Amino acid sequence: MTTTVAHPADVTATQDLLDSVNAFARKHLAPGALERAHDPRYAWDIARTLGEQGLLGLTIAEADGGQGAGLATAVAVIRAVARHCPKSADILQAGNFGAIRTFAQFGTPEQKATYLPDLLSGKALIALGMSEPEAGSAATELTTSVTEDGDDIVINGTKIWSTHSVDATLFLVYVRFGPGTGNIGSVLVERGDPGFSLGTPSSYMSGETWAQLYFDGCRIPRSRILLGPGGFKKQMSGFNVERIGNAARSLALGRLAFDLARDHVSQRTQFGRTLNEFQGVQWTFAETAVELEAAEALLDRAVRNAEDGLPSAYETTVAKLAANKAGFHAADAAMQMMGALGYSTESLVEYCMRRTRGWMIAGGSIEMMKNRVAEEIFGRRFSQRAPR
Repeated sequence: MTTTVAHPADVTATQDLLDSVNAFARKHLAPGALERAHDPRYAWDIARTLGEQGLLGLTIAEADGGQGAGLATAVAVIRAVARHCPKSADILQAGNFGAIRTFAQFGTPEQKATYLPDLLSGKALIALGMSEPEAGSAATELTTSVTEDGDDIVINGTKIWSTHSVDATLFLVYVRFGPGTGNIGSVLVERGDPGFSLGTPSSYMSGETWAQLYFDGCRIPRSRILLGPGGFKKQMSGFNVERIGNAARSLALGRLAFDLARDHVSQRTQFGRTLNEFQGVQWTFAETAVELEAAEALLDRAVRNAEDGLPSAYETTVAKLAANKAGFHAADAAMQMMGALGYSTESLVEYCMRRTRGWMIAGGSIEMMKNRVAEEIFGRRFSQRAPR
């Protein structure tokens, strides 16, 4: 490929990097974006291409093979790529936020040396195993357990709703070492480990697939413990970064749908005039633009105020809530403005609508985000648990 993205350390301004990313995405990712959006398989070819361009591990330290850039850079890049190819932005998410970020932050030097090179080159993929049949939003209720056996540990339990689980080569699994929240930690499980199996793949509304994870006496070496007892709060602090990526993609896909619909109503003629001459259409776009810009400002605040690469829980919560709602509303409104074409799989708009709808659930539902905002408003914790 002839278009190369500049290394973050080599650019003199953020705009230089974004211009480079946009040129690359426009030339190499935009072609085929519609086909990729409707293909449930993980795009390994795109992952390797992004790895070659240095766009995986943007905020991971250079000593660990990453680019050593700031969170703002990673957010700007994922938003830029998403507006050209939504599926490529999903790969950027997996290579910069979520499980890989937690792993890079807390992994031992030996663990990172073993797994990061392939993860950052796009040859491997890490997935998160957190939710369980009876522990979704209530993550502290998880029951997947670990017992010690000499130099090994043995895992028993099951996980659901694991993004990229059908294709992942490595899994960061939340486990319980004993009773109570203080005994929750995490381990690294490789695909093919004895006692570990995947169920039949299922599909989300977006077309993305997932498979249930089964641990039936899964034996792995003790050296694959990522965070032992007491690691739960550290893991959840890293989850704020995953939510930033979620919010960034929500807004980017909302903007993509908005732009496609804007161009459509500016060209489509009905009743002797273009659709954008109708006041109802104008008001829809005006309201949507305000929602998107407000959410973008909240996201920018969360990223700008991040200390040591970790944004505050409150600012992240507010940004995710606003971005999820604005992104979905923008895609939904764009579909309405485009009529049958927007509803058709011939346009990316219907995919943007389905994809943004899922982010209102994933990474902390909008209802959970509202609970967290309310706690900040009233300065107290509102327990969601039933009285014991």
